[in-house]
Amino acid sequence: MNKTGFIYDESYFWHDNGSGALHLLSGGYVQSHVYGEDPETKRRFKNLMEVSGLMRQLTSIAPQRATREDIELFHLPSYIDKVKALSEKNGGDAGRMAIVGRGSYEIALLSAGGAMTAVDSVMDNEVRNVYALTRPPGHHAEAQEGMGFCLFNNVVIAAKHAKRKHNLERILVLDWDVHHGNGTEQAFYEDDSTLFISLHQDRLFPSDRGYAEHVGEGNGKGYNVNIPLPAGTGNAGYMHAFEKIVAPIVDQFKPELIIVSAGQDASFFDPLARMMVTSDGFRRFAAFITALADKHCEGRLVLCHEGGYSAAYVPFCSLAIVEAMSGIKTDVEDHFMDGLGVLVETLFPHEAAAVQAVIEQQSKYWKFE
Repeated sequence: MNKTGFIYDESYFWHDNGSGALHLLSGGYVQSHVYGEDPETKRRFKNLMEVSGLMRQLTSIAPQRATREDIELFHLPSYIDKVKALSEKNGGDAGRMAIVGRGSYEIALLSAGGAMTAVDSVMDNEVRNVYALTRPPGHHAEAQEGMGFCLFNNVVIAAKHAKRKHNLERILVLDWDVHHGNGTEQAFYEDDSTLFISLHQDRLFPSDRGYAEHVGEGNGKGYNVNIPLPAGTGNAGYMHAFEKIVAPIVDQFKPELIIVSAGQDASFFDPLARMMVTSDGFRRFAAFITALADKHCEGRLVLCHEGGYSAAYVPFCSLAIVEAMSGIKTDVEDHFMDGLGVLVETLFPHEAAAVQAVIEQQSKYWKFE
């Protein structure tokens, strides 16, 4: 079998979250512009996959549409009704910056279904790992409302589907999107069968979530691991967190499946964050988590696309991830990286201190060297 599968659907790019949002958010003082969560960012990634020749070397998998019952694994019926009603009319906001366009409900069902299809593909040994180019994204969506461009929480629904259909007892959900995965945290905050680890820019969005001291409640204490990193953290700081926190915790948890909220908005060029990760950094993230999947769960790994808002740079970062997952290197070169080494490959003392603060919080629950 081919090692890596790739999931996308043309309709993912048709989810319309409006071009007038900037005009409205500015109080009417700034002309309309493309909304932050622009479909062209993800379409360009898909196009680079094709132009580079990598797409032809992967297993293309068609997403199946989630059912209403699937979405209710996490979301409240009243919220689902709201999204559906907005989608059937003229659209609107389903929460906080969670814009629904006409027809978005069906596309969101297919996005959640794409994450579920990815899980089934690795669990049924069709492929070893999968990258799902899902849209709309999901990790901010909470049970009762959408948030931050997210309508239905794709990774939460996929993880709950994995437990329901495949009887899994230990799932790791890792979130490297630069914004905290608050919806995913909500879903599993009291759950010791799902380990949630989020690496994100400290106090970015949502600004009141993702603190190191938020470790879970009840049976879930210690199974919620927030790693808030200082603005300006680059490849070295992130890899330090992966090696010092993620690896030892995952080695003790021993997941049967790994699902990643893969947002490429921690990149050096992203307009909605202040981090300094390069495409080579994302390549290392993917190689690291692929190795952990090989070590603990026979390679079963699903990555679901979340954020990433640099139209020019997201394609390079995402391509590097799929190259690392598949073990196939294309001829594509990232010239954006030229001259950035000293900035992104240095571990600064304040970054190391942030990692150490998380270790101190989590040392009540996990062993660290």
